[in-house]
Amino acid sequence: MNLFTNRLFRSVVLSFSLITGSVLAQSAPGPGVQPLTAMPSVIRVPPEAQPTPNFNVEAATNAYLAQIPADARARSDAYFEGGCWMILWDFLYGAVILLLLLNLGWSAAMRNLAERVTRFKPVHTIVYWAQYLLATSILGFPLLVYEDYFREHKYGLATQTFGPWMGDQFKSLAVNLVLGGILTVLLFGLARRVRRTWWIWGAVVTIAFMILVVLIAPIYIVPIFNKVSRLDDPRVTRPILSLARANGIAAHDVFEVDASRQTTRMSANVSGFGSTMRITLNDNLLRRGSPEEIQAVMGHEMGHYVLHHIYKDILFFGVVIVIFFALLHWSLDWSLQRWGEKWKIRGAGDTAVLPLVVLLASIFGFLVTPIMNTHTRTAEGEADMYGLNASRQPDGFAQAAIHLGEYRKMNPGPVEEWIFFDHPSGRNRIYAAMRWKAENLPLMHWQATQEAAAGQATADQK
Repeated sequence: MNLFTNRLFRSVVLSFSLITGSVLAQSAPGPGVQPLTAMPSVIRVPPEAQPTPNFNVEAATNAYLAQIPADARARSDAYFEGGCWMILWDFLYGAVILLLLLNLGWSAAMRNLAERVTRFKPVHTIVYWAQYLLATSILGFPLLVYEDYFREHKYGLATQTFGPWMGDQFKSLAVNLVLGGILTVLLFGLARRVRRTWWIWGAVVTIAFMILVVLIAPIYIVPIFNKVSRLDDPRVTRPILSLARANGIAAHDVFEVDASRQTTRMSANVSGFGSTMRITLNDNLLRRGSPEEIQAVMGHEMGHYVLHHIYKDILFFGVVIVIFFALLHWSLDWSLQRWGEKWKIRGAGDTAVLPLVVLLASIFGFLVTPIMNTHTRTAEGEADMYGLNASRQPDGFAQAAIHLGEYRKMNPGPVEEWIFFDHPSGRNRIYAAMRWKAENLPLMHWQATQEAAAGQATADQK
């Protein structure tokens, strides 16, 4: 699978919808089996977080964090900090591959071969794209297999053996071949036809393509990798659908995805928009999460929908795409003037320029990482607060933050969180939940009293 192009594609899809030792046989953990990350499966409400007149937000937060075993915290910190370094190694490794394709003349040779196959430009572009995808997939495979297979198994986050994992990589390769082929044909066609303003129209086409992928992903792309089915357990669906109706969401079904065939991670999402909008939770969350935790997580995901985050993200990333294409126009001209003859690239409409385009996109993406993360983290924080107010499950929310801490550092420094976190840190999420609880204790006490009185009245009638 193409390590760099595929990640670029996956980042677009995941930004708007919805993330994923040894080669010895490993299988998905069955019900009740603890993942190797060793976060506690059952997270209790500590005494310091119980509703009392002397409730203290800081003490309640620290009490929740104290339930995390020291080895689990160290393991989570090591995984996350290593992942931060992987951002740099991915960038550098990818840059080396792309520069090899340019400086060794491989990209120009692939273009020449494509031109010998056909003179029909769209087919010529597809033939080049297939060669490029194969070359970068082979060259990028060593880092990919370490990062996505060995490293995930090392930290107890992966459940696939090597064969099924490779099967998913071939599926990703096929998806990239089709979707990437369509996009490259469109963009290179524009670069050849409107040479002065290709970058403007290129940005428009890329934004439209991004919207299309977001629209079709829940229905046509996700099922390629996982089984998606309607959840029929009323004990789970009834409170979720009630929560949806109470918040103006016209959802009639809740969907489950069998993520445990690949990972131990717990997650949920609201993906797509319009008629393809789906509320989905994965089977790891169903198996390991308490009812309160599931409701808190789904309240958060519904917050994304009600607060129109998908549409806001499309607008934000649309602006980012326009800025990138404007910079691409300038940097491509400058680069080709200096090295175009050496690389045997004829201009912006020459398919042999693709490695240079991807390299410039990689540099741009690497530099704007803190900005992209801040945008996403802000939206996630808004959804957190919406979910707390909608579900009214602060302890469920704290439990979810600890489970997500299996692969996210719980207590980073402020600069570290600003640069590397695309969600609020676990500590900040627990603190926000406990702060919400402190401000709502009188109301929660009144509700508990009413529920107890109703239960006693029912018992008396019997």
